[in-house]
Amino acid sequence: MSRNVAEMIVESLVEAGVKQVWGVVGDALNPVTDAIRRRKEIEWIGVRHEEVAAFAASAQAQLSGTIGVCMGTVGPGAVHLLNGLYDAKKSHAPVLAICGQVPTEHIGTQFFQEVDNDKLFADVAAFAHTVTNPAQLPGILAEAVNTAYGERGVSVLTLPGDVGSLEAASDEPVHVAPRAEGGPAAESHIAEAVDVLADRGAKVTMLVGCGAAGAREEVLETARLLQAPMVLTLKAKPVLEKDNEFQVGQTGLIGNPGAVKALEDCDVLLMVGTDFPYTDWYPKGKTVVQIDRYQEMIGRRVAAQHAVVGDAASTLRILNARLAGETGSEGPAGTAAADKKEAKAAKAAAKETSKRSSHHLDAARRRYDEWRSMQQGVTDPKHDSKLFGRIRSAFDNPDRRLRPEEVAAALHRHAPQDAVFTSDTGMSTVWLSRFVEMTGTRQLVGSYNLGSMANAMPQALGAQGLDRDRAVVAFSGDGGLMMLLGDLRTAVTYKLPVVVALFNNGRLGMVKLEQEQGGLPEFGTELDNPDFVGLAQAMGWQARRVEKPGEVDDAVRQAFADRANGPVLLDFITNPDEIAVPGKPTVGQGWGFAIAKAKEVL
Repeated sequence: MSRNVAEMIVESLVEAGVKQVWGVVGDALNPVTDAIRRRKEIEWIGVRHEEVAAFAASAQAQLSGTIGVCMGTVGPGAVHLLNGLYDAKKSHAPVLAICGQVPTEHIGTQFFQEVDNDKLFADVAAFAHTVTNPAQLPGILAEAVNTAYGERGVSVLTLPGDVGSLEAASDEPVHVAPRAEGGPAAESHIAEAVDVLADRGAKVTMLVGCGAAGAREEVLETARLLQAPMVLTLKAKPVLEKDNEFQVGQTGLIGNPGAVKALEDCDVLLMVGTDFPYTDWYPKGKTVVQIDRYQEMIGRRVAAQHAVVGDAASTLRILNARLAGETGSEGPAGTAAADKKEAKAAKAAAKETSKRSSHHLDAARRRYDEWRSMQQGVTDPKHDSKLFGRIRSAFDNPDRRLRPEEVAAALHRHAPQDAVFTSDTGMSTVWLSRFVEMTGTRQLVGSYNLGSMANAMPQALGAQGLDRDRAVVAFSGDGGLMMLLGDLRTAVTYKLPVVVALFNNGRLGMVKLEQEQGGLPEFGTELDNPDFVGLAQAMGWQARRVEKPGEVDDAVRQAFADRANGPVLLDFITNPDEIAVPGKPTVGQGWGFAIAKAKEVL
């Protein structure tokens, strides 16, 4: 039975496990959307802005591991995909973007809406190609999908307006290559790392990222053997935060004093599966052992004296066995077990590690617990009514608006244990990182590498599309939500019952803080916001405005019950002057803040 190019593409996507395609219909892509219309196995979700489609597809890829698919038609439609695709690239999410193009006879003539997609997407895409002949398929499509998986990034396939409806030249389906499983690092590199880590007099701190996603038990065993405090990147929270007696939270601007102490006091920094980008927050003068599956990550942020290139789980199993003296059982046959000298050394190392002191771990954990206790005090609805709170609020919250800490803590308490969280870049992410624990099977998605605004709601839509029964919560800022406000309606149209928690402080909060820490008065950050509740209700949402401490808990509890009837927006009126003090504030930041406040008053 003959089929056209568009039908072949859609059939191949179905075979590859794709369940949804996100985009805006029109022009060159009409044959593709028509082919989707006629397939029950795949769902079309038409967004109001293509950027939302790219963010949603990226979120689905990150949560499911299956390639996400978005579409943008000729010219402007394809251009609108760019920001979300850059987020996918920097989040290492396999995404396929199918873009329209003018008919082949007009390519290169500056035709109406013509954009050179291959050039446009050259930086963001690991693979970009314009199909000009049906004979190029399915090979080109297979290369696009396999490259997205293999490079953990974006592929762009451009389809001219006259190609999609042409008869396909082949009945062959697209063959997706099996994903590489990875393997352990070289024996000599692991042995070198063991020599460093087995020194019982050395205080070791671990910095662990999402590259350890499949190595939870191995990472915990390493921490136990080394009695090492574990600093987690934000993207590692869902994997390693729960039931982890070694973790001390995050570092960086969203971090805490316990994590800073763990890093500053260590002799050896053991990095596992992380590309934490903020070089100013790495400790100086430490011996660094870095384990990563991808060689290009080694030494990119901080000099690593001991590079261990390999999959986290399999590499740590061998390393842990060496540290514990169980040589050979996890390594390649005939290596460690046959080496009597190495076995003897490993037993000696195990004896030494058994004597390792927990003082370093205990000190970091103690500081972390003290900080958490102080933070939890602010989440109390009665905080500003108590003596210290009354004094504090006279300076930083005279209007007695909601403390965002209270809001985030309530969302943590009432969200189901399998909820998916997303967060806008800025203060929303700060509150989520500090007050939402990734207990149960919770998952987390955000623009944590690109740092885009407006990502939380679109990514929440993508997450909800994977499972309409699972609770999905977006920590949205008022600045971010306004950018892509039109796609609130998409949630209603396609029955995506997300919960949007809007931190409405009338500010671009993180920019305000940046300005003030630099000694500048706040400028350009104030937002003249509309009535978000009225807007949401006009879009078909359930919505509630929450202004008073003590109302938060009930509002959040009710929102999770109400989502059975459709999407819910909670408009929390929060304090615009709430300060998130980093784990290691500098004198310069404090002085700059004081100067900025004086300028604002004057």
